[in-house]
Amino acid sequence: MGQRDPVLVPEISQHEVQVRQGFTGTELLLFGAVLDPAGQAARDYAIVVVLKGPSEPVRLREKERFAGVWINAESSDFRSVPSFFAVASSAPIDTIVDEKTAAIFEFGTRYIQLSPSGSIDPEALSRFAAGLVDLKRRQGLYKQDFGGVRIVEGVLYQARIALPSNVTTGTYTAETFAVSRGRVVASATTEVEVRKVGFERFVEDSARNYGLAYGLVAVLLSVGMGWGAGRLFARL
Repeated sequence: MGQRDPVLVPEISQHEVQVRQGFTGTELLLFGAVLDPAGQAARDYAIVVVLKGPSEPVRLREKERFAGVWINAESSDFRSVPSFFAVASSAPIDTIVDEKTAAIFEFGTRYIQLSPSGSIDPEALSRFAAGLVDLKRRQGLYKQDFGGVRIVEGVLYQARIALPSNVTTGTYTAETFAVSRGRVVASATTEVEVRKVGFERFVEDSARNYGLAYGLVAVLLSVGMGWGAGRLFARL
């Protein structure tokens, strides 16, 4: 009989992250096992974990200095930008797969498929894409840890990925890949739901479902607070 590919059995520490007032972020533990079809231990495999947040369209503008002031210059639109992206692996990516495989499975921030919109010079596109990734990285939303996956006895694996306080709500997808001899031989997916609860969720739902009323209330509150502050300082 020919050699059979292993089976991944993934799990995650929490399938729901609740964002409340004062939320400072959290840490997800992604873990599981690598088994062969017969249920025995599967050895000599590298593991890569990719955690992605909901995608969103982004317009990126480039600043240019003109007559001593900074103004908007060129811009580029991307149709599908992950709001969060993190990669962890048991070894450096360039030692376990080639460039083409890494690009297909997005094994790193340089391989994120951003889906640019419209026609743009390839050199400018590369510059904008690198700038967008760097901006997300400085915000703590894009990260990679080549060596962040720990494998125990060739069977169990685990990786820890931190979610910052500024994460976008929605469904996050955690993809786990088993790699052997430069080839992805197994993959599995789990999901995490990040949602606001309490007063924060009430505000978000109101803004989404009752936009006009939400806007009017926001304006009235701003006017009222401004008037109240003015009256207070007038008495002092």
